[in-house]
Amino acid sequence: MVLAHLQKLGKPSIVKWVSIGFVNNNFRVSRSNFWAIWGTGSCQIAKNFSCYSRRKARMMEIAAEKEAQAALLDYLHSTRSLLFTDADNMSRNSPHFLRKLLGKVDNQAEIGRSITRFLRYHPINEFEPFFESMGLKPSEYSTLLPRQLMFLNDDPVLLENYHVLCNYGIARNKVGKFYKEVPEIFRYNEGVLQKKIDSFEKVGLSQSTVIRAVLSSPYLLVGDANLEFFDVLDKLRSADPAFDWIEHLMEENSYDWRQMLEILCLLGKMGCSEEQLGSLIRKHPELIFENSGSNALLLIGVLTKFGLRPDEICSTFLQFPQIPIAKFLGNLKHCYNFLVEIEMAMLDVGRIVCSHTILLGSCTIKKLETLLTALRVTKDQLCEIVKESPEAMENWVVGKKIKRLPNLTAEEEELRSRRMKTEFLLDLGFVENSEEMKRALKLFRGKGLNLQERFDCFVNAGFSKKDVAEMVKESPNILNLSKDAIETKIEFLVNDLGYPVSILRKFPPCISYKIERIKLRLTMYNWLKDQGAVEPNLALSTVLATADKLFIKAYVEQHPEGPAVYERLKQTICSH
Repeated sequence: MVLAHLQKLGKPSIVKWVSIGFVNNNFRVSRSNFWAIWGTGSCQIAKNFSCYSRRKARMMEIAAEKEAQAALLDYLHSTRSLLFTDADNMSRNSPHFLRKLLGKVDNQAEIGRSITRFLRYHPINEFEPFFESMGLKPSEYSTLLPRQLMFLNDDPVLLENYHVLCNYGIARNKVGKFYKEVPEIFRYNEGVLQKKIDSFEKVGLSQSTVIRAVLSSPYLLVGDANLEFFDVLDKLRSADPAFDWIEHLMEENSYDWRQMLEILCLLGKMGCSEEQLGSLIRKHPELIFENSGSNALLLIGVLTKFGLRPDEICSTFLQFPQIPIAKFLGNLKHCYNFLVEIEMAMLDVGRIVCSHTILLGSCTIKKLETLLTALRVTKDQLCEIVKESPEAMENWVVGKKIKRLPNLTAEEEELRSRRMKTEFLLDLGFVENSEEMKRALKLFRGKGLNLQERFDCFVNAGFSKKDVAEMVKESPNILNLSKDAIETKIEFLVNDLGYPVSILRKFPPCISYKIERIKLRLTMYNWLKDQGAVEPNLALSTVLATADKLFIKAYVEQHPEGPAVYERLKQTICSH
């Protein structure tokens, strides 16, 4: 018996020593030797004893909770006359309330009797365990407690509607979601809530489907919201009768069926047939069910802003890759930012987004700094590569090794630049190999990559693309200026001198003159005009293009003080 007890305590060395002592009939040991032997396993004994203490405390706690549950059940059912199923659910599924109740009694030896005695003289607010058993946390139901009521039987309308939900098959611990989101359904008159629920079965839905639908969207039981749900159901059934849409509903999510109906109708208006719509939803149900179609609507808005036609947007959806739409949107945004970072002209950015939407949405492209280092190129070179072949971006995705680009010879660079200049002019309406194109190519300086960016400066200033194309045909060298120079001169003409920007349409070469010349000539001309010495409506080309000697003789000297004013202005303007 001693040996068995020592074995349980985890003391094999002591068991062995004691056994030998008994066998040899010489069981003698000093107190110090005994404790030395005992100490070899004392740590383990302490651990075992600690675990045993915790288990015992937990068992006592569970026993106390069960007694408290039984006492609460008896009180709610026998004393307060609640239905047994309601009372049982409340006593079993309100742990927070039970702990609070246990804290109010002192006699831990007789928990059940103590709680029964306490409840006899201290009525409780029955709505607290009721709401907690419905799945609500104390922090959630604290603001929902009725101010004037303590007993559930005093609110028969609440209990009636609660029983309608429970009797239909909705788990009692899920009813709290309805009370939190649509409390008004618990004030319905008798039969109203049941009629709402029955309306779902009348359109052919099974009980389990109805439960899943209303759990994910409790507001379907309010007003006419269920009509939008029925419209979505009709659309889905028409598109694909075999599609099991209910499996994509998540109880923890909330769905906006009006928005889902909107996206389905919008796809149809953009050209998706019922058969195509069914195929699309079957392959990509997240387009409709993820965030109630918000991401799909966002993508349609983005593509519309970039200029895609409805039929092109529809085609994009029908070719949609097998990736989540949120990921697709993230990739598209990242690629757009990448194109902006390499300083690509916005017209080219829009063109690439429209023509390669699926590519950009499928690629998780590396950071710009990584690409510049790995490819050993500049931003301008990278921009030129992407403009020539957007498909190259497929090779720059995260997780893929980047291959360094071969170095081009000076001759190859020149050929590429000339090809880009030619393509640019063809887009403007120039005839290939015409004298007009040859003249423009001869006058253009720098790389073809920069022409579109400079062209956009005039468009951004307020000119139409057609007007700028005519200006380039008339004076190709206006695109030899840098972007900054074009913007600075236009700002000077409009803001400093007060001319309308349309004046450049009449005389495009104006932009090619230095600011000092423009300021000197126009300031002098305005002075002469104020003095009445020259015609008030001279063309801008006459004022700026006339040679210096001829301008002085023909205009400045027409006033006695003209030469002195001209020299004074010249010194002031040129000194700055």
